[in-house]
Amino acid sequence: MKTKIKISNKEIRELLQIDSFEFPKYSTQILNLANQNAQATRPKAVGQMSELIQEFPKKSIKEWEKWYLEKYPNALRIATDKIMDMIENFKEVLDQIDKKLIEKWVYDLVIVKTFIGLRFQEAILKRVSKLLNKKYRLASIEEEAKGIDGFIGDTPISIKSKTYKIKKNLSEKIDIKIVYYEKEKDGISIDISALIKA
Repeated sequence: MKTKIKISNKEIRELLQIDSFEFPKYSTQILNLANQNAQATRPKAVGQMSELIQEFPKKSIKEWEKWYLEKYPNALRIATDKIMDMIENFKEVLDQIDKKLIEKWVYDLVIVKTFIGLRFQEAILKRVSKLLNKKYRLASIEEEAKGIDGFIGDTPISIKSKTYKIKKNLSEKIDIKIVYYEKEKDGISIDISALIKA
């Protein structure tokens, strides 16, 4: 007997006696993107689903529908309207997407964003050195082997993701000052507290 089995989404629906609906090809990807941009089904709009399903006292989907709609009578309509508005925005922009725009997007992704992703440490060093009114330089290969990414003035710096702080049992021991960063939607947030501590 197998110790691992897989249940397809279709079979899950059948096992739970839920009717299947066939969405047109690509439509769910577009709707997911529109929903994500519109934030139409966030917990503040439709409730915290993981908690609501725990509160739900019955078993059938019809009972769930009735119970949920009593608690959130307008949620589905509001979410639908938000997604519809975003789809209208997509339709407007689709007319502006031509081969030239796609070429620019591909160039930006493959050339520009890859380069930035590989060289953002230098951008951090430049920005911090300007802020502290000191010179900077990138580490040599030998210095990198010691965990140094660069220097601000004469101070060796290691540049680490904020997630590095929360990792436990790290085998790597760094005895130099660490500048932490966090990638955000619109750039990078930098913590330079290690450099300005007395």
